[in-house]
Amino acid sequence: MELFSAPWWSALLAIVLIDLVLAGDNAIVIALAARNLPPQLKTKAIVWGTVGAIVVRSIMTIGVVWLLKIPGLMLVGGLGLVWIAYKLLADDAGDAHSDPGANTFWGAMKTIIVADALMGVDNVLGVAGAAHGAFDLVIIGLLISVPIVVFGSSVVLKLVERFPIIIQAGAAVLAFTAAKMLVNEPLLSGVFGNVKATLTDAQQASRWALELLVVLAVLGAGAWRKRQAQQVASNR
Repeated sequence: MELFSAPWWSALLAIVLIDLVLAGDNAIVIALAARNLPPQLKTKAIVWGTVGAIVVRSIMTIGVVWLLKIPGLMLVGGLGLVWIAYKLLADDAGDAHSDPGANTFWGAMKTIIVADALMGVDNVLGVAGAAHGAFDLVIIGLLISVPIVVFGSSVVLKLVERFPIIIQAGAAVLAFTAAKMLVNEPLLSGVFGNVKATLTDAQQASRWALELLVVLAVLGAGAWRKRQAQQVASNR
C-alpha cells in the first residue's frame, strides 16, 4: 500500500475508529483494577498498565498470522475474560475469597496484563485486518492507542470514584466483550455461524441469547458474592 495514498488514509481512519472502540475495554480494565490502590499508585498503575497493554498488543501483532492458526483461541480468551469480569466484581465486594493482591500495585498489574492479553486477540485482529498488511499502519495504530487508553483509564477512574455503579457497568462491558469472542470462535460456527457470512435467524438468536446470558451471569455472580461478603461482615 503506497504511503499517504487514498487507500492508506482510508485504512488509517479505519484503524483509528477500531482503536477508539476497542481501546475502551482496556481503559475499563485498567481503571477498575487500579481503583482500590492508594492515590499515589493509581497514576503509576494506569501508565504501566497502558505500557503493558501496548507491549502485549505489539507481540500479538507480530505473530498475528500464527495466532489465527490456533484452534479455540477466541474460546479460551472469552472464558478467561468472563472470569476477569467476575473477579473485578468479587474484589469490589471485598470478600475473603477475592484475590489478596487485588489492592496492591502488582496485584492490579497482574489483572491488567492478563486481561489485556485475553482482549488483545480481538484488538490485534481488527487492526491487522484494517491495515491490509501495511506494517507502518500497524505501528501507527499502536501509537494512537496509547493516549486513548491513558486518557480513557483516567476518565473511567474518576467516574468510578464518583459513581460506584460504573463498576457493574464496566464488568458488564467486559462480559459482553467476552461473549462476542465466544460467539466468533470458529470451532462454534456450527451453532453461532460465521460473522463473515449471512447468519440465519436461529444463529443470530443464539448469539444474542449467549451474550445476554454471559452478562447476566457475571452480574448475578458478582451480586451474589457481594451479598455473601456482607453477611460474613455482619456476623463478625
